[in-house]
Amino acid sequence: MKLLYYFVFCGWYLLSLIPLRLLYVVSDVLYVPLYYLVRYRRKVVRKNLTASFPEKSIGEIVRIEKKFYRFFCDCAMENIKLFSMSKEQIMKRMTFSGADAMASDLEQTGKNFGFIYLGHYCNWEWIASLAYWYPPQIHSSQIYHPLYNKTFDRLFLYMRSRFGGECIPMKDTLRRIIALKRQKQLTMIGFIADQAPKWNSIHHWTPFLHRDTSFFIGTEQIGKQVGAVIYFADVRRIKRGYYHCDLKRITVSPEEYPDYELTDRYAALLEEMIRREPAYWLWTHNRWKRTKEEWERRQSEEKC
Repeated sequence: MKLLYYFVFCGWYLLSLIPLRLLYVVSDVLYVPLYYLVRYRRKVVRKNLTASFPEKSIGEIVRIEKKFYRFFCDCAMENIKLFSMSKEQIMKRMTFSGADAMASDLEQTGKNFGFIYLGHYCNWEWIASLAYWYPPQIHSSQIYHPLYNKTFDRLFLYMRSRFGGECIPMKDTLRRIIALKRQKQLTMIGFIADQAPKWNSIHHWTPFLHRDTSFFIGTEQIGKQVGAVIYFADVRRIKRGYYHCDLKRITVSPEEYPDYELTDRYAALLEEMIRREPAYWLWTHNRWKRTKEEWERRQSEEKC
């Protein structure tokens, strides 16, 4: 396993030394077989897009679909580039606004934590460079779901932690946050909360892209426990290889919100961002494989 890791790492690192403009040529070439021959998850993507945008014609759906696959290939090349990208390069290509406001909120409220709601939108891996935009006394981290393949899990951990942020496994989230709180460490934590929870982790459904949709509610629950200030990462693709993330405040007092209202707010902001430019969300994910009807049936059977 170690040999495989070092073999793949060396290959990806050598590829990352190629200028990004040439990697985009590889992306253009890769798009054709991926979309037309391999047809990678085409049925899932078409189903997701059609159900999410019933008002659009099939021609519009296909245009979004093709643009998504082109972006999907670009994103793969951009993430390979992360293996050797310098601090100067990433700060030029991935810019942020609102980081100062978050730091100011922590100072003014005397709180230790800032939570950021993220989505699988634009190049979310590049957002790990947010650590460069905070004062050095603020610890930057992100919650992640370990990959089943240990080799690729190590590779992605290396890539995500290159910019100084800590990667916290999802199962260790609460334990690590409690430890940081005891240390009185100022901390910003990113939560990508738009994937489908497992059945035993579903507690709430909210309207999202024309369907009742379940979301992870841990960001809201833990945020209330530790009194975090909560923001949303609104991301735009400026042009190929350039992104901007605007950190928008949701609240500095999450404990004042009724249960699930912050999750609903996140879902609404995420949908607004997706509708602005649909091609940049991760449509290959089988997001709605678990339905509210099936969940209600399971809940009813458990009560019997």
